[in-house]
Amino acid sequence: MDIRIREATPDEYAALGEITARAYLDDGLLDYGEGDEYLPVLKDVAKRAAAAEVLVAVREGRLLGGVTFVPDGGPVADIAGPGEAEIRALAVEHGARGQGVGEALVRACIDRARATEGRTHVVLSSQRSMHTAHRLYERLGFVRTPERDWNPVPHLDDLTLLTYKLTL
Repeated sequence: MDIRIREATPDEYAALGEITARAYLDDGLLDYGEGDEYLPVLKDVAKRAAAAEVLVAVREGRLLGGVTFVPDGGPVADIAGPGEAEIRALAVEHGARGQGVGEALVRACIDRARATEGRTHVVLSSQRSMHTAHRLYERLGFVRTPERDWNPVPHLDDLTLLTYKLTL
């Protein structure tokens, strides 16, 4: 019953896109629900995979969740600077939550960052309401970096994303 973390295959992109979209929709993280302009971005795993590493968590052949690991900036990085890897789009299927899937995915990203020459930190952004994720990040050694908090949609004042950093 172990969770296996590996790179996503193209035939899994659509399913992972749905898991990611459902996680955001069901948790009320998209202001405009099914009509939110960020929803297609969440579903577009192929685009993320073309510019970064998309990892999946699998147990007994079942896709449980995924994450995008950005080792060195590029078009899918939001906040990574020199020497920083970034974690994006962490999502776990609702039925698999509380089973260590999210932690396994984040740990896999940390391990990849440590194995990438020149990486000194892992950074990420998170919505204010993602309290469970915040506890996970802090348990794994991430610290808040409020000086880096940012807003991806400036006309929505309440969408400031919180940032975290882990020193490797």
